[in-house]
Order: sequence, then structure tokens, then C-alpha cells
Amino acid sequence: MEKPLNISIAEDNSFLLQSIKEKLSFFPFVKIKHTAFNGKEMLLKLDKDSRVDIILMDIQMPVMNGIETTALVKAKYPQIKIIILTVFDDDENVFNAIKAGADGYLLKETGPEEMKKSLNQILNGGAPMTPIIAGKALSFLRKPPIFANNKEENPLSKRETQVLLQLSKGLNYNEIAENLVISPSTVRKHIENIYFKLQVHNKIDAVQKADKNHWIA
Repeated sequence: MEKPLNISIAEDNSFLLQSIKEKLSFFPFVKIKHTAFNGKEMLLKLDKDSRVDIILMDIQMPVMNGIETTALVKAKYPQIKIIILTVFDDDENVFNAIKAGADGYLLKETGPEEMKKSLNQILNGGAPMTPIIAGKALSFLRKPPIFANNKEENPLSKRETQVLLQLSKGLNYNEIAENLVISPSTVRKHIENIYFKLQVHNKIDAVQKADKNHWIA
């Protein structure tokens, strides 16, 4: 690879984002074009500058997950290659990522040399995959899986769901209160109830659980 390789990274965990950047720093030909903490942010950055060769895409992100983002990127920028880089190797995630148009699927434990090999492979028309993922992909071709509808029922009230939706957009308590015409203290109480009902301890976990079950889609 003689010319610079423009890579963007979508990863909501700042520690893991730094780890990925450190792996890529071994290769002088790699230029990190964008980083984003969710799919929506990545799409906004691509709208401003889509001169990207490869996106390394996490799956579980707030606001917009990696599978949904992959489908939207592929629809708008089909020339951009996408490698799913995640800790999730369960059948449903693998299958949905491939259906969305992902060009490769690697686990985050992939080392620098394997990463370099995968980048070369994808630029030459290949589809880099961790061996266990490749095995799953082949089994899907032989017999597409049927996944049970294991989505949980929304335990939140209509108002709590509205508050969580606003929270997922990055709004603070005062902004949510203004939008929903309620007091900030009421917003705070709703959020306490949301955490209790969803059995989570922070905003990110609450949004991810709601997004996974399409309660705030």
C-alpha cells in the first residue's frame, strides 16, 4: 500500500477507540480520517467528507448501532469498505452484519499484524474474517438461520420512553424538560425510574438496551 489509506473508526468506548488507533499507528500509510462515538455521528462526518477507504465499525453503539449504520453507509457510499470490529461473535450479529453489507468481520482482539493483513485483503477485493466468523458465514450460506423474536417487552411508560428518546439524542435534563414541557426535577425522577426498570446504572446502558429492543427506534 503506497498511497495513504483513509480509515474512519466508529467506536463508543474511548478506551477501545484508543486501542484501535494504537494498532493502526504501526502503519505509516494509514491516515485516520474520522472517529465517531455512534453511527449517526459517523454519517454526519461522512456527509462533510466521504473520502474514506475503510470504516472500522463497532456494533453496539448508542443512538445508532453499527449494523444499521453499515446499511445506511453502503446505500449512500457503496465505495467505502466496512469492517465490523467488535467483541460480539454471536450468530445473529454476524448474520445481520453480513446482510447489512459489511465487507469483513473481525474481533477486537485482532492484533496489529492481522489487522494489516486484513486491510490489504479488503483493498484487494477480499472479505477478511476471523476464522470462527468465517465458519459461521459459510453455515449461513448453506442454511440461512431463523432467529427467534427475543426482544423484551418495553417496561417503560410512554413518558419514560419519551424521556429516554430525548436522552439518547444527547440532550441534558434542562433541554429535555423544555422539549417535554415538564420540570428538570421531573425529568430526573423519570430517569431514576428508567434506570430502575431497565436494571441499568447509566445512560449508555439504558440507551443501548432500548435501542436493541427497538423501544426508541
